[in-house]
Amino acid sequence: MSPTPLDATFAALADPTRRAILARLATGEASVNELAEPFAMSQPAISKHLKVLERAGLISRGRDAQRRPCRLEAQPLAEATQWLERYRQHWERNHDRLDALLDELKAMGADQADESQNPKT
Repeated sequence: MSPTPLDATFAALADPTRRAILARLATGEASVNELAEPFAMSQPAISKHLKVLERAGLISRGRDAQRRPCRLEAQPLAEATQWLERYRQHWERNHDRLDALLDELKAMGADQADESQNPKT
C-alpha cells in the first residue's frame, strides 16, 4: 500500500516541533528565522521540519523580496479532521449505547433493592 496525503499529514503532525510550528503559523505567516526563534536547534534542523510540513502540504512558502514567508495551508488539516470525525462519531455512538446499558442496569439494580427491602408476602 503506497502512502497517501493523509499518511503524510499524520506523519508530519507526529512531531511536537512541527506541531508547534503549525500553531505559530495559525497566527499568521512567518519567516524561517521567526519560526526557528523559540527552538534550541540549528537553522538546517528547522529547515528539515519545514520541508516535511511542505511535502505534506501543511505549509507553503512564498516570495516576498528577500524573505520566503511560510504560511499555513488548511486543506490537509481539514482532510485529517474529516477522517478523525468518522471515528469520533463511531466511538460516540458506542459510548451512548454503553450509557443506555448502564442506566438500564442501574434501574434493574434499584428495582431489586426495592424488592429486597419490601418483600411481598
